[in-house]
Amino acid sequence: MVSPPPGAAAVAARAGLRVGPAPPPLMGSQGRSGPPGNGGPGEGEGGEARKLQEGRVARGKRRKGKGKGKARAGQGGRGSGAEGKPGPQTAKEAAGPEAEAGARACPREEAEGGGSVEEGARGIIKGDEGSAGAGKEAQGREYRKKEAWRVRARRREGARPGRAQRRGGQAWADIPGTGVAMAAAAGEEEEEAARESAARPAAGPALWRLPEELLLLICSYLDMRALGRLAQVCRWLRRFTSCDLLWRRIARASLNSGFTRLGTDLMTSVPVKERVKVSQNWRLGRCREAILLKWRCSQMPWMQLEDDSLYISQANFVLAYQFRPDGASLNRRPLGVFAGHDEDVCHFVLANSHIISAGGDGKIGVHKIHSTFAVKYSAHEQEVNCVDCKGGIIVSGSRDRTAKVWPLASGRLGQCLHTIQTEDRVWSIAISPLLSSFVTGTACCGHFSPLRIWDLNSGQLMTHLGSDFPPGAGVLDVMYESPFTLLSCGYDTYVRYWDLRTSVRKCVMEWEEPHDSTLYCLQTDGNHLLATGSSYYGVVRLWDRRQRACLHAFPLTSTPLSSPVYCLRLTTKHLYAALSYNLHVLDFQNP
Repeated sequence: MVSPPPGAAAVAARAGLRVGPAPPPLMGSQGRSGPPGNGGPGEGEGGEARKLQEGRVARGKRRKGKGKGKARAGQGGRGSGAEGKPGPQTAKEAAGPEAEAGARACPREEAEGGGSVEEGARGIIKGDEGSAGAGKEAQGREYRKKEAWRVRARRREGARPGRAQRRGGQAWADIPGTGVAMAAAAGEEEEEAARESAARPAAGPALWRLPEELLLLICSYLDMRALGRLAQVCRWLRRFTSCDLLWRRIARASLNSGFTRLGTDLMTSVPVKERVKVSQNWRLGRCREAILLKWRCSQMPWMQLEDDSLYISQANFVLAYQFRPDGASLNRRPLGVFAGHDEDVCHFVLANSHIISAGGDGKIGVHKIHSTFAVKYSAHEQEVNCVDCKGGIIVSGSRDRTAKVWPLASGRLGQCLHTIQTEDRVWSIAISPLLSSFVTGTACCGHFSPLRIWDLNSGQLMTHLGSDFPPGAGVLDVMYESPFTLLSCGYDTYVRYWDLRTSVRKCVMEWEEPHDSTLYCLQTDGNHLLATGSSYYGVVRLWDRRQRACLHAFPLTSTPLSSPVYCLRLTTKHLYAALSYNLHVLDFQNP
């Protein structure tokens, strides 16, 4: 053994250490000498200490045969392979991994003298203490690494909690007793994510920290595409950009979004953003066609919609069907059957929980929807082609060239208030929303204008619309859109838009059917969309009233079954068309 240099005893005494002969070298797993604190697994060493011992043994094997049998004085020998003699251990080897790290930090001192005795003794103590807790420290580091990995993975997978939980479970499967902790942590993170989605983000541009009223004003100038991209930034912005106020301006400029020309919302129960999405399908003509009902013989059906029910005439009956939740199919069994006419039902309307029907037998039928009450009375000498009811007043038009006004009151049913001589067959009729007048559309055979407006209280002629109609340009459908505007279509293949405030001699705008077909019916969303039904091949056309050309055409029949479209009805998601043999639906919600 090599004795310590002079003066080392005094230094060790001041440090409170006992100076003596170096401890005997411990034997490793291969029978070779190893430094203190790096013994076999029985001493509780960690994985890093074991790797250090194996590396030194490997270096000893590589140095075999190089002839280094003796160590220099003051440093001791490190066993050179199988033939080398073990010598006294240096302070670096005795101190373990901590001393080796310190030696790397101070290579100059190690090169000069290999370190002092005081440093070597301190390294021995630290090595003994560190070897005992190396295993626990390594396990704790591994535990913290896996925990940090789990937190980062859950943050990345915040939008997909199911996958994050599965991955976290796989990462923690090796550690016992962590199942309950993982479940509690997952619940806390879900609650925190829910709170973050409802709370405004603390970080980010200063723009998002403005009051919501100012943010609504700023975002109201964005278009549909910009709002969609903004909703992808974070959860709070997704919730914020779903506000109906931001989409109201866009919806009013879209097709069939539930807003009238005056801004009235007709579909308050449906979010405006969802209606704007569906309106893009109307604009692009994306829809799915299906047949709801079929008939065995050719008919001239008419229909009306009310809430989740469809009323349609078949022969001399009016049947009520209930829609299924998707709105694109019907329950096959009708809710009610309303009869009373001897011939086919030509027309009917829904008003005040009543069905007012006009039949080919010249009679008018009044049916209570939710009861068995029904009254039928003779109204005209020939078939009643059209009927309308508003404000407790019924107006009917007939082939006998007359229009009549009737009360709806139960005690006065069948009492005619006014009989108006139209001098022509009446095909269509509509009452003004102001309940002050009504308009009749005739066959245009005995008068130069088929559209005339009559006073509802006195039955006197107020005015006629247009002056350039050719003979036979009868009006088959007419409807009021507002108290001062109305739409008409008929045999002359034109849809005309009239505004009574500007001129009664000329229409404001007109749209021509491109295939020169008679237009049997029309329907509008009250704003920009217009739908028409043609006489050949069951063609339904969609029009944007801001344009002249037709947007889209949907032929619903083929050549052998060519049929006119007798009636059209639409909602914000579906369009229903009644033809001679079946009832079609165009589903724009699920194209």
